[in-house]
Amino acid sequence: MSQTEIDVELRDDVRVLGSYLGDTLKQQVGQTLYDQVEHIRKYAKGARDGDAQAEQKLAEILQNLSDEDALPLSRAFTHFLNFANIAEQYHGVRQRRRNQFHLDSDELNHSNVLQHLFKLSQSEKIDAQTLYETVQNLHIELVLTAHPTEVSRRTLIQKYDDISRCLADLDQRKLTPIEQAQLEAQLQQEISAAWQTDEIRQNRPTPVDEAKWGFTTIEQTLWTAVPKFIRELDQLVLTYCGKRLPLDSAPIRFASWMGGDRDGNPNVTYKVTEEVLLLSRWKAADLFLKDIENLRWELSMQQCTAEFAEKVNHHVEPYRERLRNLRDRLQLTLRWLDARLHGQTALDDTGVIHSTQELLEPLHDCYQSLTQSKMQNIADGLLLDVIHRANCFGIELVKLDIRQESTRHRQAVSAITAYLGLGEFSTWSEQAKQTWLIQELSNKRPLLPHHVELNPEDALAHADVQEVLATVKMLAQQPPESLGAYIISMAEYPSDVLAVMLLQKEAGVAKPLRVVPLFETLDDLDRAASTIDQLLNMPWYKQQIQGKHEVMIGYSDSAKDAGFMSANWAQYRAQEQLTEVAQKHGIQLTLFHGRGGSISRGGAPTHQALYAQPPGSIKGAIRVTEQGEMIRFKFGLEPIAIQNLEIYCAATLKATLLPPPKPEPAWRELMHQMTTESVQLYRKTVREHPDFVRYLRTVTPELELQMLPLGSRPAKRKVGGGIESLRAIPWVFAWTQIRLMLPAWLGTGAAIRHALDAQQKDTLLTMLDQWPYFNTLIDMLEMVLAKADPRIAQYYESHLTDDPALIELGDSLRKRLDKAVDTVLQLKSGSTLIEDKDNFDQSMRVRKTYLLPLHLLQAELMRRRRQYIEQGQEQTPVDHALMVTIAGIAAGLRNTG
Repeated sequence: MSQTEIDVELRDDVRVLGSYLGDTLKQQVGQTLYDQVEHIRKYAKGARDGDAQAEQKLAEILQNLSDEDALPLSRAFTHFLNFANIAEQYHGVRQRRRNQFHLDSDELNHSNVLQHLFKLSQSEKIDAQTLYETVQNLHIELVLTAHPTEVSRRTLIQKYDDISRCLADLDQRKLTPIEQAQLEAQLQQEISAAWQTDEIRQNRPTPVDEAKWGFTTIEQTLWTAVPKFIRELDQLVLTYCGKRLPLDSAPIRFASWMGGDRDGNPNVTYKVTEEVLLLSRWKAADLFLKDIENLRWELSMQQCTAEFAEKVNHHVEPYRERLRNLRDRLQLTLRWLDARLHGQTALDDTGVIHSTQELLEPLHDCYQSLTQSKMQNIADGLLLDVIHRANCFGIELVKLDIRQESTRHRQAVSAITAYLGLGEFSTWSEQAKQTWLIQELSNKRPLLPHHVELNPEDALAHADVQEVLATVKMLAQQPPESLGAYIISMAEYPSDVLAVMLLQKEAGVAKPLRVVPLFETLDDLDRAASTIDQLLNMPWYKQQIQGKHEVMIGYSDSAKDAGFMSANWAQYRAQEQLTEVAQKHGIQLTLFHGRGGSISRGGAPTHQALYAQPPGSIKGAIRVTEQGEMIRFKFGLEPIAIQNLEIYCAATLKATLLPPPKPEPAWRELMHQMTTESVQLYRKTVREHPDFVRYLRTVTPELELQMLPLGSRPAKRKVGGGIESLRAIPWVFAWTQIRLMLPAWLGTGAAIRHALDAQQKDTLLTMLDQWPYFNTLIDMLEMVLAKADPRIAQYYESHLTDDPALIELGDSLRKRLDKAVDTVLQLKSGSTLIEDKDNFDQSMRVRKTYLLPLHLLQAELMRRRRQYIEQGQEQTPVDHALMVTIAGIAAGLRNTG
């Protein structure tokens, strides 16, 4: 099938969804709105194709809209963009299915990167045993996190999923006319239901709401996707290595921050975390109970081994009998967890399942008996799927990480030392802190008495201190399998790690959570290896970690601190140095990448991003965050979820078995020169320009974002303040909304330009060709520049300010954006951006027709809202419409922050 025919299929889907939406508008709102939408769309198409008069006319129409008409129009164009997303996502599913027809032929399945990887390993002469052992030892953990700018409601996402399923059903070739008509009617119903559903939440979600959203993703897609993925991997291993994966294989597992991430989020308390842990176990027990009931229905056979017969007292239906007790225990576990969730504490937990092994033992017994009784095909059916789920998700569903900022731990330890009359821990030198912490960690006695009497003025009585202490005490009461890592954000020193270890010891955590420092700012990344080296030089510490260490690399804050290129290079260097330190100490290092959707937050195609990491930094083990919107894009549909699991697995295998080359000294020197210049230029604007913060808050919807009930976490770390107080994700979101994309190119474009001017193009081209890291960096820069639009940014500015200083700054920024585009084109000797990515160009062309009206309307609504506020109104008639435009633009660009 030609690319043109494939593109036609996608355009047809977009057209069908748009047509049904148009019918819905006519039926439910009226012909007038429909005509208005079509009128605006006609001018938007003209503007997209370069007609200046059409653009002017479009702006006039939107400026003259009544407040009442703004909401249905913004909703209509937002739905068009979401339907384009649905069509594109389903198109990926269609392409994948089409490629699978080649699985049994000599032709490679072009959508399956895992098959490519196994084929590549064979051609690279990697022996079968090495490949097998590498696959067997894979440890990939995807950490689901809430997204402070996840704009789509869960209710609406589910309706969009229903629309996607209708597209899939309609794509079947053998539909009767009646079936075709019924499906088309159902699709119209789903689109009508989506239109009647408000895009904007009425209330900000709680951390528990966010956790439930994560559980829903697992239940709806990953629960079935994971065993299918492992079956596929098992078949590839059998084909290329000659033997199957072990029964306990779980190359990919899942963890979560939802309900555990308390950094800057006062809504996440120890009680909330405990509730989320109980809910997670409840959901796991519920899902496994359904599986066990289905298994008992299926495993009606009588033949079994003598050993198995003994275990069930020679019951006539041995497998059903072996699973009956497991079913009863799961039912008991659900009742016990339900009582706990309703506040009952003094409960008998006899029979309650507290470990995954208790779940796996009867399943393994059944599997072994069936296999030895010559029923391998039955053993490899639903039973094997349930075993794979148990290995992956466990009885806890997802392991919950805890995250808190380093200063909160210092405050808590300082309160303890003050109470003990030892002085203020926070004022001690780093060496004094380390000496005292190691001494106390080695001491068997408690640090504080069991019953502490406090005066309200005692530092130990401070609410923040009590919350930290209550959190670690709560962790001590949880099953160890439910808990993942304890992440220290804004980690700076070895004492930050030791302090958390001491707090866990004092709380009586029997199996302490591994403590993971998160290095985020440029300075902290530069010091990361030194910090870990100091820790590993402590005999007590090295003994405690038992040969394994995890370090988290922050993308968001480092990019906000230093700009895209400088932060990216600092992250690369930190990983190199951490890898060297781990090798020196004989430690198995796992790097935890705090990536997100935008390039300022490490966003890149997964396979490309992982292979761009330093050689040796991924040795079969990696952790990566997957945040709100990206969870939906990557795991919202089962076939797409399977594909992304394949990509993670293939990328980790490739980086382990066929690592990228080390950068040449000349490349490193040029990167050092460019990033030194880049960070200076970036900070000169962001931190030193007297009008920069004012420009941000006048021209972008940074202030308006705070009224959106997006996530449970506040948009700012502190009330008031400047750039430093703004969270990194809304910082990116604000610039994305006006299409200036400033965080991605500011400083970066100029630094590359200066390298070109210094006759370094040959070196840059060699880096582009031979160094995956630099190739990925430029690819991501080019992609974000292709999404930027200085004319749209200028429209916001002209609409929202007449301040000469701000206009001068905006003009300067847009000129620098234009130069960044010219620089990339000069480097790649191209005439337009993204020349080699037809799909991207086609996607953006479709979206421009709907994005442009939303941008122009958003600027107008921002202007009106600010006028209402000046008149003393706290809530204005345009608030809802403005929030919808924010959601629509985010959907159209496929990322927020």
